[in-house]
Amino acid sequence: MSVNISPLAIEKLPLTGYGAQLRWSIFGDFRARLIFLPAVAIAGCVAWMMLSGSSGAEGQPATAASPAAVDAAQNPSWSNPVVTPTEANLAPPAEATAPPETPASSEVFTVERAPVDGLKISSQSWRRGGLGSKALVTFTLRNRNDYAVKDIEIFCSFARRDGSHLTDRTRVIHDTVNMKSRRTFARMHIGFVNINANQVKCSLVTASHI
Repeated sequence: MSVNISPLAIEKLPLTGYGAQLRWSIFGDFRARLIFLPAVAIAGCVAWMMLSGSSGAEGQPATAASPAAVDAAQNPSWSNPVVTPTEANLAPPAEATAPPETPASSEVFTVERAPVDGLKISSQSWRRGGLGSKALVTFTLRNRNDYAVKDIEIFCSFARRDGSHLTDRTRVIHDTVNMKSRRTFARMHIGFVNINANQVKCSLVTASHI
């Protein structure tokens, strides 16, 4: 059973006898309460700090990544360095390059010259025949080929006394000229010419191989 006593009543109690005992019992309990009060307050503060720390840890977001990790993620080239030309040159080749193939030696073809290239007119002259309208040409053929030739075509150009061109005539000689030999054809009728023709120059056109 508890008794509520006002502070004024406690102060009026005598300091001796029963009043002293009553004052001691009241003040003794009050002092004991004062002694335990700081301990209770400290325990309450510690409990509050622990509860606030745990709730703050739950609400705190995840730790942000470091700047170096962010830069490495944004710039992959830092983790994969670019190979410089010098490093590429120092690196061993992955596969040996096969030497280029040497082209086969081209066959040597000997160009056979035409039969007419081995013929030459060594001398020539001409005169008129008939009533002066025929051109009779005398010439010597030299065959330097290693074979005989025939069907020799000859071309003769006639000119006036002053050298101006007048007319042209051709003739095919079906006779044979042996190899490494010469043959003279005298007064060969080349064709009809103008009365004003004064000089002639003949040349070889073609010949046939025998």
